[in-house]
Amino acid sequence: MAHSPIKSPLAESDKEVTGNALQATLVDLIDLSLTAKQAHWNVVGKNFRSVHLQLDELVNTARTYTDEVAERANAIGVSPNGKTRTVLESSGLPEYPDNWQSDAATVDAIVGTLAELIQRLRARIDETDKSDLVTQDLLIEIAAKLEEAHWMWQAQQA
Repeated sequence: MAHSPIKSPLAESDKEVTGNALQATLVDLIDLSLTAKQAHWNVVGKNFRSVHLQLDELVNTARTYTDEVAERANAIGVSPNGKTRTVLESSGLPEYPDNWQSDAATVDAIVGTLAELIQRLRARIDETDKSDLVTQDLLIEIAAKLEEAHWMWQAQQA
């Protein structure tokens, strides 16, 4: 079904810019949830428990916003695509290492992943400034939440 059954409140050009920003955010958040779960299963070390629990908090945040982003895309007449192949081919997040990782290595990897995601998200905030302020507001909310998480992960490196 190429034609959207949902009438968009946006002009076609604004819908395209906004839809692209939402789709890119969707795949990055799906990748974040999968990465954080992989890290959760494979973290070891003296700070295992706190890092293990903090990773589940990050998974929950990513999953919550994944759903909100997908629903926002639908609201503007854009079909969200969170299929495995789409995430694999279009996520901009760094690949997480295989096997067990020390708590310190896990924290470092998550800090790097969050930094990349936040940078990508802030670019999309700029892109949606003219196309759709409602979507921009959602992206700002997500950035604020992820920047808070980034700070908390960085605090473990200090």
